Amino acid sequence: MPEPDRLYRALHAVVPPLARALWRPEISGLEHVPATGGVLLASNHLSFVDSVVIPVVVPRKVVFLAKSDYFTGTGASGALQRAWFQGLGMLPVDRDDPRAALGSLDTALAVLARGEAFGLYPEGTRSRDGRLYRGRTGVAHLALTAGVPVVPVGLTGTQHIQPVGSRLPRLADVSVRFGAPIEVDDRFAGLALGKARRMLTDEIMTAIAGLSGQELAGVYNERSAS
Repeated sequence: MPEPDRLYRALHAVVPPLARALWRPEISGLEHVPATGGVLLASNHLSFVDSVVIPVVVPRKVVFLAKSDYFTGTGASGALQRAWFQGLGMLPVDRDDPRAALGSLDTALAVLARGEAFGLYPEGTRSRDGRLYRGRTGVAHLALTAGVPVVPVGLTGTQHIQPVGSRLPRLADVSVRFGAPIEVDDRFAGLALGKARRMLTDEIMTAIAGLSGQELAGVYNERSAS
């Protein structure tokens, strides 16, 4: 099986042009994504395919975390699925492991330290009703610890590509909007760590809301048991 970097280069040469030709996403603000250096892409989360859509439209590699189940399949189909997710630049995480959250932060910091782009969803899980939920402060922890900018991303229409319960993707109108980078600057100097994280997270979520146009839920979203 080819190495992940070779898989990524091979898939990225084929998948983005094909996906853009099929879905013709409306893309704006792409110039806000730095061409090099560590950066966080913080997006709203409407569908499983969000982690495919963003890397498809961004010219540089964007690393996302994906359920470890996608990497543990057996036989030819399991190998192909593993190669697909590795080729898209995704890394496995066990969502049922209580230590997974801390491990995810460490993984993200390692990606940022290498000068790469890391994508994440501050809401924590997909919005089932289309509203934008309150952001969890992990995104601010990463930005403040790594000292990297956060580019807010607003997705619309991705929930129609592969609705919950469907097996095959569909054609849908999709837009991907990137906002101006939010820098970690002197505004946060001297603040208590918890306050700084909450302040930065709320600023990020406000920017995402402006890009996605979603109604604010005002509460945290909880992962579905199903």
